[in-house]
Amino acid sequence: MSFMEQFSFLEEIGKNRLLISALIGWLSAQILKTLINLLLTKQFRAERLIGSGGMPSSHSATVCALLVSAGILYGCASAEFAISFVMGIIVMYDAMGVRRETGKQAKLLNLMVRTFQHEHKELPEKLLKEYIGHTPLQVFAGAVLGIIIGILCCY
Repeated sequence: MSFMEQFSFLEEIGKNRLLISALIGWLSAQILKTLINLLLTKQFRAERLIGSGGMPSSHSATVCALLVSAGILYGCASAEFAISFVMGIIVMYDAMGVRRETGKQAKLLNLMVRTFQHEHKELPEKLLKEYIGHTPLQVFAGAVLGIIIGILCCY
């Protein structure tokens, strides 16, 4: 692919308002998540910039920004809106359900590892990641953020 073809490809991606809206939704949520964590813990954790879990849900912000943008740009009867809607429901349900339960299990397993590590040297030293899923409030906050971003990106 020549330089001009690459430039044209990037230019086309830059004009894709659905994609841009979703990316801004994700980035905004990740930055907010990092700032909220900094305010609450008084510690900067760079992992929060890309990590899952926490307030607000970047998964919800991403899919809601995409959903709203698709509705505004193509209408609620469009295939783009339908796909975004179904994907959004699945992603947000999963964030509050399966992924949240996985985080709870990781907390319990980490407690067990810390409790029994001195007796059983074969237990792993590295603990499991506990911030995986979201509470309903975190999902709601991410959804509101995504809706606002979708509106701002398309009007």
